[in-house]
Amino acid sequence: MLRVAAAVVGNAFEWYDFTIYAYMTPIISSLFFPVDPNDPATQINAVLATTAVFGVGFFMRPVGGVVLGVIGDKYGRRAGMVLGMALMALATLILTCAPSYAQVGLAAPVILVIARLLQGFSLGGQFGTSTAFLIEMAPPGKSGIYGSWQMTGQIASLVVGTAFGVVLTQLYSSAELAAGLWRIPFAFGVIILPITWYIRRYLTESEVFVAMQKARAITPGESIGEGLVGHTRQLLVSIGMIAASAVSFYAIYGYTVTYAKTVLHLPVNDAFLAELAAACLMLLVVPAGGMLCDRFSYARKQMLVGFLGIYFILMYPAYAWLAADPTITKLVIVQLAISLVSGLFLGVYCTTMSELFAPRIRSTGLSIANNVSVLIFGGFAQFFLTWIFKLTGSPIAPVYYVMFGIALGLVGALFMPGRAGEAEG
Repeated sequence: MLRVAAAVVGNAFEWYDFTIYAYMTPIISSLFFPVDPNDPATQINAVLATTAVFGVGFFMRPVGGVVLGVIGDKYGRRAGMVLGMALMALATLILTCAPSYAQVGLAAPVILVIARLLQGFSLGGQFGTSTAFLIEMAPPGKSGIYGSWQMTGQIASLVVGTAFGVVLTQLYSSAELAAGLWRIPFAFGVIILPITWYIRRYLTESEVFVAMQKARAITPGESIGEGLVGHTRQLLVSIGMIAASAVSFYAIYGYTVTYAKTVLHLPVNDAFLAELAAACLMLLVVPAGGMLCDRFSYARKQMLVGFLGIYFILMYPAYAWLAADPTITKLVIVQLAISLVSGLFLGVYCTTMSELFAPRIRSTGLSIANNVSVLIFGGFAQFFLTWIFKLTGSPIAPVYYVMFGIALGLVGALFMPGRAGEAEG
């Protein structure tokens, strides 16, 4: 269990440092880009610029996914995870110390872009290597719950990041946060990352990877690239399902605080509370989905289709009800309802998708599928959602973007092939 804890904790804090930027968008936008307090248009433009910088990091994710994924498949899951965490620590340190626009002018957003590129490269290989590691450590019949810990780690990052947002916005004014207190969550990431890096440094490899390496020494077999060609359907199906996951994290959860402040005109501190309640519920629901994945392993495809179908149907009426008369109570109810159904989907899909790939290409295959999909549907989600609202003026318009991502997940689930045989590894 120590290896599981190390993988989950490390994964959580690497995602924490990536997602805390999204939570701090309303504050970062006012500090790193020119804003006129008396001109709402400049405020929207600053948010657009900040979310665009957030999206820039996703261009490096496919590169990081391939590089760290290949390292994970050739030299060990641990090697890919440790290198990724070292790069994330450096990027977070840069963000913690980054000067504002008032201090250095245009150099401020340039520094943000550099940090985001490093974060994107690091996180690009995180999903594939850590998911493969967790799945391959699972005892027989427990791959579902073990795989769900990947998503639980990501949700834990939401909880910690949101808790920081709640405490800071409740205790301090916007002026105090802008004066420097916004750096506290980033500094926390700088402190904890070396600790989790040390833990991961002394992890042992999974038995599946060790056996695979021994087999390679006797019979080299095909290259990783050749193996991926034989998994084209698996890649396409995975890209579709990850699209549903991406819009959940980046459009619903990552964008909630910005949406509440910019579109619904609700207090930021109350929006953080609503997000914290949703994230805490997800911590319970995602492992429950993993247990369902193990208990009804013969019906994983049906569960994915069912959860995604309910998710799709729920989106429009929920947000239409919220936007008609926005209140924090309504925001909490909507976030909790969506967390319940999306959490069940996330608890099932991670293991199901990873087992589509043979062990010899699992890390690389997962990394490529994840980063291609997240680049398209997650990286610029906040930018597009803000732009759609600016273009249409309708608080409901951004919901269609989310529904499109969920629909792609449904298509992927419907065309999902069977699991890759372990013998193929």
